[in-house]
Amino acid sequence: MTDFVPFALPDVGDREIDAVVEAMRSGWLTTGPNAAAFEREFVDDLIGSSGTPESNGSVAALAVNSATAGLHLALEAIGVGPGDEVIVPTWTFTATAEVVRYLGATPVIVDVDPATLNIDLAAAEAAVTDRTAAIMPVHFAGLPVDRAALAAFAERHGVAVVEDAAHAHPVHSDGIPVGLGASRAVVFSFYATKTMTTGEGGMVVSADPALIDRMKTMRLHGISRDVFDRYTSTAPSWHYEVVAPGFKDNMTDVAAAMGRVQLTRSDAMREARTAIAARYDEAFADLPVRLPARPSTRDTTHAWHLYVVRLTDGTPVDRNTFIERMAQEGVGCSVHFIPLHHHTYWRELRGADAPSLPVADHEFARAVSLPIFSSMTPVQVDKVIEAVRSVLQ
Repeated sequence: MTDFVPFALPDVGDREIDAVVEAMRSGWLTTGPNAAAFEREFVDDLIGSSGTPESNGSVAALAVNSATAGLHLALEAIGVGPGDEVIVPTWTFTATAEVVRYLGATPVIVDVDPATLNIDLAAAEAAVTDRTAAIMPVHFAGLPVDRAALAAFAERHGVAVVEDAAHAHPVHSDGIPVGLGASRAVVFSFYATKTMTTGEGGMVVSADPALIDRMKTMRLHGISRDVFDRYTSTAPSWHYEVVAPGFKDNMTDVAAAMGRVQLTRSDAMREARTAIAARYDEAFADLPVRLPARPSTRDTTHAWHLYVVRLTDGTPVDRNTFIERMAQEGVGCSVHFIPLHHHTYWRELRGADAPSLPVADHEFARAVSLPIFSSMTPVQVDKVIEAVRSVLQ
């Protein structure tokens, strides 16, 4: 089926290919000058889009081999460990919760807001205990969690905030880029299907120099000195100290080379997805589906990593049949997400007496993600629209 529209495709062109080839020919394949430049350029891009660069001079970034690694590093750096609890939404990929278990802590899984499918801060409020060390909100589909409400929650309860921004680049929340603000750390994903990609990879951003230093050490085996600096120094520099049992979470220079090009295109790619979302909104307005939530303020934007519709009681087919029929029409769809508490491991960890999560239970059976990626052609967008209308009418 040569004209099949896949659910997602990376938007990679000749510039990315040339950058990767150049990196390979340079002799630096692992973490090196491209990774260091990518970190600087990522921060410069955030600060440059903030409108207040003078207030963000302390922000730094750390390139890692996945957002999962970034979340793990951030939690470890703020001191999360056995006996601690970290509040996470059930409407997310398993990585958000699994990194808590890496550290011997317990993820406390809470429900989501029925409109946005972002974490329900009222549910999080009810889940706070004297063991709560952190909260990890997810900016689902690219729509940011309410910045002010999140900061107020953290201050009220004295907990750290680590933002899972895997879907949220580039995005503004109340006029401030996601990545800047009061949270201890913000973690982005550059997986193949994300809004920008390095194949596999991620970036951790923080305004806390001590946090950045700890994550930098733990990113590469707990070594006290930057390996790139050791190998580029003109003085003898073979000696190093292992100061902690670290991890292997560094980003390669080959991946970073791709990321540097993708970063220069990220605004244009978001605009392309935004235009597709607008086409879908108009085309589906008269159908028995609930369209995705929109930003609640004028200075908040949406990354449109995902376009998730929810079938209503008036829909002629159920969600699973809808996906099957769409495939027959030549369009790939997906589901984001299977709630954590529906998975065996997390269900058993929560226990039989755990609170119910009624919003996620209700919405899961109705949610379906339609194709939205920046390299979609107008013909592909038309095909998706025609397929949806055919199935639902």
